[in-house]
Amino acid sequence: MGENASFWESLIYAHPTCTTWKQEAEGSIYHLASILFVVGFMGGSGFFGLLYVFSLLGLGFLCSSVWAWLDVCAADIFSWNFILFAICFVQFIYVTYQVRSVSFDREFQELYSALFQPLGISLTVYRKIVLCCDAEVVTLEKEHCYAMQGKTPIDKLSLLVSGRIRVTVDGEFLHYIFPLQFLDSPEWDSLRPTEEGIFQVTLTAETDCRYVAWRRKKLYLLFAKHRFISRLFSILIGSDIAEKLYALNDRVHVGKGFRYDIRLPNFYHVSLPETPPVQLSHHLQRGSPRRKPMGVTNCSSFSTQS
Repeated sequence: MGENASFWESLIYAHPTCTTWKQEAEGSIYHLASILFVVGFMGGSGFFGLLYVFSLLGLGFLCSSVWAWLDVCAADIFSWNFILFAICFVQFIYVTYQVRSVSFDREFQELYSALFQPLGISLTVYRKIVLCCDAEVVTLEKEHCYAMQGKTPIDKLSLLVSGRIRVTVDGEFLHYIFPLQFLDSPEWDSLRPTEEGIFQVTLTAETDCRYVAWRRKKLYLLFAKHRFISRLFSILIGSDIAEKLYALNDRVHVGKGFRYDIRLPNFYHVSLPETPPVQLSHHLQRGSPRRKPMGVTNCSSFSTQS
């Protein structure tokens, strides 16, 4: 303890204390460096946040180096500040190179701006997602089928970039799929990673379409390596399925103008002998918004009984 105490005492009291303080302020270069440091440490995250921080900190250290060379005339202060300026400059060049190297085709850039950037996804994470689909956008011509009911295997996950897809089952129209929506989110969500299945609906292009497709196995490998991407896709797919459910809900009416509401499960179980059952679109069976619930009848009868 005595040795430690003597070390700290020598460290604190070995140097003479300041008896007189300078009356005049330091030069404008010193104050400019301090302002640059304050503003620089207010930078954010991400590539552009790093560019902001390193550029302002580098200018601050450069001003400090000039101040140490011209006003203080201290070689050690100048050396340290100049070394820190050089480090910031190298980091700025490195981040700039990374930003320029992360470039995408026009469609992928528009997809990032519309879907991923609002969620705060960085370009480096988005690059991993794009590389997983081989940075390829697939074209589907008008009236060509993306999937056929009972025939096409579920082996990928696709996101529509442009165009419109018509979803039918047994020839009956269900709903449309629009840009920035998944083509097969219900099918993806209905299967475990080790399971296989086939489409229970037919997806047909109403216009010339462009979509991005991730192979199932390759995408699950990406999820295993990056849990953040797995959670991201889980949120996107869940939101997409909810949109499809509400699209179906808007189309379904249960007799006398009453609308069947998926948020009111009590209506699902109503069945009265005097009311003929109303056939609904194929959906909501076995957890998929593209299947058909059975035994749904007129809701007006339920309201009179209650």
